[in-house]
Amino acid sequence: MSPRKAAAQRDGQSLHDLLVETAQKMIATHGTTGMTVREIARMAGVADGVLYNHFSDKEELVARALLEHVRTTEAELGELPVPGEGTVAGNLHRHLEFGLALHKVIAPAFRSLATQPGVLERFGEISERSGYWRDRLVTYLKEERALGRLRQESEVDAAAALLVGYCHASVMAEVFPHTGPLDPPSADAIVEAVLHGIAP
Repeated sequence: MSPRKAAAQRDGQSLHDLLVETAQKMIATHGTTGMTVREIARMAGVADGVLYNHFSDKEELVARALLEHVRTTEAELGELPVPGEGTVAGNLHRHLEFGLALHKVIAPAFRSLATQPGVLERFGEISERSGYWRDRLVTYLKEERALGRLRQESEVDAAAALLVGYCHASVMAEVFPHTGPLDPPSADAIVEAVLHGIAP
């Protein structure tokens, strides 16, 4: 067995997964600021060079850990509404609650990535678009439209963009404090505007 294969697992867990899990926990506690290969390896209890047996570079590892952070956060936030059940207004409220909670958790992790374009590029390459909350929201709206609970001419992509934008704006001041505090409208007002518009 080659040295690389011999070091591929620890206590039944692959070193690849161990390193991703370790980096993900570091991101959850203090973001990506100041993350180094040495620190990740120390926290995982492995030699510095082990990382390069499983990842092409640090950027790939951080990107995979960031994706795991998003997935873990979404899983902890509970289920989203089922099309056709409850009311559309109530379901959109739930989507907004989910989106706000998601952004509040993951936004700090992305804050320091403005100076790490390599990580963002890798994150975009490995992400599965179908799993994103925004795409799940669009799918929900399309299914409600197909059920006749939304107008057939409804621009569901635009509606989703408004809802996601609300979540972005609501946490922006936390990510970029120099922009000053924001006073976003209530979720009730957003849902009302999306469902009924603003024209007389």
